[in-house]
Amino acid sequence: MNSSTAPFPVTAGLLSITVKEPFDSAFTKNFIVVVLGCSINYINSVLVFTFFKHHEFRNNPRYMLYIHLVCNDILQLSVSVILHVAVYTWPQMNASLCAALLLIASFTSMNTPLNLAGMAVERHIAICNPLRHTQICTVRRTYILITLIWGVGAIPGLADLVLALLYKPLTFFHTNLMCYIEAVFNSPQTAVKNNVSLPLYMSFVWLTLIYTYLRVLLTAKSASTDPVSARKARNTILLHGAQLLLCMLAYISPTVNVELLSLFPKYRSHVLFMTYLISHIMPRVLSPLIYGIRDEKFWKHLKDYWLCADHRRKVTPEAFMTKK
Repeated sequence: MNSSTAPFPVTAGLLSITVKEPFDSAFTKNFIVVVLGCSINYINSVLVFTFFKHHEFRNNPRYMLYIHLVCNDILQLSVSVILHVAVYTWPQMNASLCAALLLIASFTSMNTPLNLAGMAVERHIAICNPLRHTQICTVRRTYILITLIWGVGAIPGLADLVLALLYKPLTFFHTNLMCYIEAVFNSPQTAVKNNVSLPLYMSFVWLTLIYTYLRVLLTAKSASTDPVSARKARNTILLHGAQLLLCMLAYISPTVNVELLSLFPKYRSHVLFMTYLISHIMPRVLSPLIYGIRDEKFWKHLKDYWLCADHRRKVTPEAFMTKK
């Protein structure tokens, strides 16, 4: 049986361990990752198509932020799958290309919590200050918020790039290496920056979610508030919290991997594969469920596109015979 030596990456988890495993096992794992990635991206692409197809969504800040989250998930998942497959098929990657892919992964992973916080604030304004919602949450301000999300989300990755340029010779970016984050961005200051910036960053997002949820909860008790809308807003913010918890798995996966590998050293590749699926693939599944299925207005249009193939197969022949 052929074997392949494959460094198994955790793309956002700052961990890469080289393992030897049979070719059929490596192929099966990559096949599962590619199929899951393509399936999730297909669903998300239908969501994006539905958004741009209908004017009522394109000028609604709520759906604008949501579809930005979906597009961010598509990009993040695509890069994650590419990096996963590349370490099996192209273990020695050009350092510049590797750095570019890792930066995209960094930007998108940092964007997700910020986008969730922005969506929670929008729901808070809609419930707690409905008379001024259309004045505060405008299309122009939503575009500005999305720009700020990308600006703030890019800061940690750009800081890593600057530190790499300061501590590594330019010739390093012309070399070939195994593509994982510690191989490229490993300056002495990187760990210090992560220890300071990540807790501050996640604390801001969590405080925003908790504050907006409590405000919506208190406002829902007033007689002047629509209880159905308030309940939906509370549930949506709770789902944002659940999604944020899933996103945080990427940051704690290195610690989880170390603990699990100490308990199950014989199943190293399987442990790393399962933690990769749980921390990097599965969180992307929740985004379509929050608005794509729960939101009645969006679902009304969405199901038409998902069922269009069956509709054509069932209706078109009868319609054709009738015309005949």
